Amino acid sequence: MTVEETLASLVDRFNRHAQRTPAMTEELEGLERTIRIRITDEGSYAVDLAGGRLTNLRTEPNGRADLTITTDVATFDGLVRKEIGPMKALVLRKLAIDGSLEDKLLFRKLL
Repeated sequence: MTVEETLASLVDRFNRHAQRTPAMTEELEGLERTIRIRITDEGSYAVDLAGGRLTNLRTEPNGRADLTITTDVATFDGLVRKEIGPMKALVLRKLAIDGSLEDKLLFRKLL
């Protein structure tokens, strides 16, 4: 599965979970963010968070982002498969998250 296909699957999984979890939808209500996922050895992608849903997954090398997540393909796959946790990846400097503290905490909900 390509990175883009994996991201599309994660977006779908997140949206289904948010739909089934009213508390999560309520918590995300009113938040509008652009999230960039930069895969150093693959390319960059972006997705929008609005109305408690992730939408508009796209390839986007440039442009405005509220939160930027940077990693490599191997770490991305490890995070998706839960073979490595985000905190461990951050400590090992295999993952970088740039954005406000609120947006960094938002990242935890997106995984």
